[in-house]
Amino acid sequence: MNITVETTVAAPVGKVWRAYTTPEDIKQWNAASDDWHTTAATVDLREGGAFSSRMEAKDGSMGFDFAGTYTKVVENKRIEYAFGDRTAKVEFLEAPQGVTVRVSFVAETEYPVEQQQQGWQAILNNFKRHVESH
Repeated sequence: MNITVETTVAAPVGKVWRAYTTPEDIKQWNAASDDWHTTAATVDLREGGAFSSRMEAKDGSMGFDFAGTYTKVVENKRIEYAFGDRTAKVEFLEAPQGVTVRVSFVAETEYPVEQQQQGWQAILNNFKRHVESH
């Protein structure tokens, strides 16, 4: 089952792309709630390149690595990647009001679909706030 989340960012596509793919930016927006943060991020933005983000609870009680491999990269347009046995696609769709960032991913079986959708949407909402405030 695929889940899709999206937001429209009021910024030029180049700025949106850079914020989505630059480790220093990723560390600033990549969290689903205020009690989590990303402490490290690496990006090798090319087909076959690896990425990783270390996400941790701010109280230190838990953390995990979100990592995978890019399978398709079309600058300012699309990123596809594999993580574990799952895949995801990020589209950057230019529109008069900005750039719609649409993320589609294969759902996991451990957590309810609604929880996954809400978590990924919350991260995307943080991304929008980050880009529009800088």
